[in-house]
Amino acid sequence: MSAFSQYFTGFDYTLSLPMVLLTLFALGVLLIDLMLPVEWKRLNAVTALLGIMFSGAALFLRIQVPYRAAEARGMSLYRFTHGFGGSIAMDSFAIYFFYLFLAAGAITILMSTRYLEVEKENHGEFYALILLSMVGMMGMACGTDLIVLFISLELMAISTYVLVGFLRRDRRSNEASLKYLLLGAFSSGIFAYGLSLLYGLTGSTRLPQIAAMLNGYLATRPTDPILVLALITTATGLLFKIAAVPFHQWAPDAYEGAPTSITGFMSVAGKAAAWALLLRIFLYGIHPLRPLYLPLLVFVAIATMTGGNLAALTQTNLKRLFAYSSIAHVGYMLLGLIAGDQHRVNADGIKGILIYLLVYTFMNLGVFAVITSLRRRDIIGDELDDISGLWFKAPTEAVLMMTFLLSLAGIPPLAGFYGKYFIFLSLIGTGHYALASLAVVYVAVALYYYIKVVNAMFMRPAVDTVPVSLSPAMRVALFVTAVATVGIGLVPDPFIRAATWSLHLAQYAPVAQLLR
Repeated sequence: MSAFSQYFTGFDYTLSLPMVLLTLFALGVLLIDLMLPVEWKRLNAVTALLGIMFSGAALFLRIQVPYRAAEARGMSLYRFTHGFGGSIAMDSFAIYFFYLFLAAGAITILMSTRYLEVEKENHGEFYALILLSMVGMMGMACGTDLIVLFISLELMAISTYVLVGFLRRDRRSNEASLKYLLLGAFSSGIFAYGLSLLYGLTGSTRLPQIAAMLNGYLATRPTDPILVLALITTATGLLFKIAAVPFHQWAPDAYEGAPTSITGFMSVAGKAAAWALLLRIFLYGIHPLRPLYLPLLVFVAIATMTGGNLAALTQTNLKRLFAYSSIAHVGYMLLGLIAGDQHRVNADGIKGILIYLLVYTFMNLGVFAVITSLRRRDIIGDELDDISGLWFKAPTEAVLMMTFLLSLAGIPPLAGFYGKYFIFLSLIGTGHYALASLAVVYVAVALYYYIKVVNAMFMRPAVDTVPVSLSPAMRVALFVTAVATVGIGLVPDPFIRAATWSLHLAQYAPVAQLLR
């Protein structure tokens, strides 16, 4: 025990407290579920929500408040925020993403309570897996060591594989889970190979040391084929996780087959975690290779915007439509990472990515909350015909759905406008006029297929006249997502300041200077 405490202190566990609490409550859900009768299974959702509340309180009281106090006093944030021998960094970047994950997890649980009863799959494992996947996401956001990042990625991925196939009686769900598992395992193998090459080249698993070693390596052997191979394999694994073209094949099938609430969770929390991992590695670890990976990102961004938007035009299944929509949004966010010259990243571009992920969390979860509410005993609710005439039988849900869709399209003054605004601003400010013009064209294309859904809700007759009834939990989920979508659009300053604060990165001076 003394040897163990020699390396880890109580402060280390304080930094990991939000993750520890989520893990404990996940285990608690599994234990409590064994003792609950069928009619009381909703208590599993209450337990999971309590876990998220306790984790959020620990994040605020034990991490964010002391962090801001140390920041205000000019204290050494490196010593204050790093734990487990420098393997994790609970900096402002991580704190920002932690709140995104907690919000997305809470809304997903609210969306799922009645949905699982309709599907007759109301098991405690569902909520435990959501909490455990959030633990993996948090590790992806705060990890600064390749081993921590990879283990966290696999924890999130394995939990998500099971959640996608949670509807055991649904063949679509089983097939989607199997395809996602096989492709995900393949991409993880490629990613692990890239990380192993980086370790072999630099002799370290820590991102700051990797960046320092790569600077020296490039000075002597800038065109080493092993270095290029390490970059390509690492980037391939990361681009798969964010579902960028041509590594997007898993997304439409996984989104369609997964439980609808999990589709929403994957599209926002899983995507945000993948972006946190990508930004950690690209900005902290392999940024010296930016002249090499910049052309790759330009090609992938154009292909992603093109493939996502054009494929969405022909979809009649709502979940597949929003899967391709999600892919297109990845293309826009990649533009924020591209903005800048060969050696510097524009702060507005990275800020745009962070704001984009924030607003996307609420507006996309709102879309899937409406789709989830359409699920009834004899109606799946995920086809375009199922939403036809929604205005005539559920006008409130129709108006909310239209609000979320217009926000996804980037129409002001809704929240979705600001993510695109900062990304386009960064492109124009750094002279990428062709990329900015192409992105604007694809925004117009996206508006067409979003309006197609609006047209079905307001102009087409309803296929059935069965009223849409909402559970109290679903009402709360819709209320929160709607208020956030409209509120962030009308009062964006606090959220823009939060995104700006998350980019301080004061413990890594080279990155701080790079972004400021």
